Amino acid sequence: MRIDAHHHLWQLARGDYGWLTPDPSLAPIYRDFTMADVTPLLKRFSIDKTILVQAAPTEAETQYLLGIALHDARVAGVVGWSDFESPTARENIARLAVDPLLLGLRPMVQDIADDDWLLREDLHPAFQAMEKQKLVFDALVLPRHLTRLLHVVDQFPGITFVIDHLAKPFVALGAMEPWASEMSALARRPNVFCKLSGLITEAKQNWRIDDLRPYVQHVLRIFTPQRLLWGSDWPVADLAGGYRLWGEASEDLLGHLSQQDRDAIWGGTAAKVYLSRRGRQPS
Repeated sequence: MRIDAHHHLWQLARGDYGWLTPDPSLAPIYRDFTMADVTPLLKRFSIDKTILVQAAPTEAETQYLLGIALHDARVAGVVGWSDFESPTARENIARLAVDPLLLGLRPMVQDIADDDWLLREDLHPAFQAMEKQKLVFDALVLPRHLTRLLHVVDQFPGITFVIDHLAKPFVALGAMEPWASEMSALARRPNVFCKLSGLITEAKQNWRIDDLRPYVQHVLRIFTPQRLLWGSDWPVADLAGGYRLWGEASEDLLGHLSQQDRDAIWGGTAAKVYLSRRGRQPS
């Protein structure tokens, strides 16, 4: 079974996508996106299931995505959002987790002004609730957050952490350090996984596969295929070539692996991390 472990859907009229504006740089994705839009792409890459990921910092959007998942069997579940700073964070997360289609939560750390936000002690009730509810923490972080993330991972070894988009390394500059060393430190923690996604939007315009290869090779080496998950990051990927080009690049970048390892990255790891964790099995 193939699983796209990271894609989005949105309706502009909802009004909670503060980052999504009519700016020319976002023009290709400044419209509504539905499952009907992604269907031809799923067929092209033989994707059986998908995981919907939040794109707005509201519980209302999470409920919207859960509604989509409820009515479309191709959606295996949702990585949503809840306010970690809320004095009722523990109760809010427990309430959301009643829905078996909620697989994880994702604070939008990359957009938070305080680089030390992850280290705040008042967030501990939220992390403790995630651990109790067996929810995955999707880490939407940038390279500068990696040392902070490591601290949180060590504080909460019972939570499964998934680093989105390889933490968005500086692909356009060809820079590897300190990203590579800090990712290696995180990979030594067995409860940390990494999504092979989002690289093309960090690359220069007219990127080539070889621009991406050093970063993919590094995470293959430190995480192994058994802790890597493939995701399209669609429709954000349309800002840098789209689902098809990223999917084809991924097939090239992973082509040297054994069938067993490719199967892990293209779905097996996602099933283990997201579905088995919540006591669910892909069907």
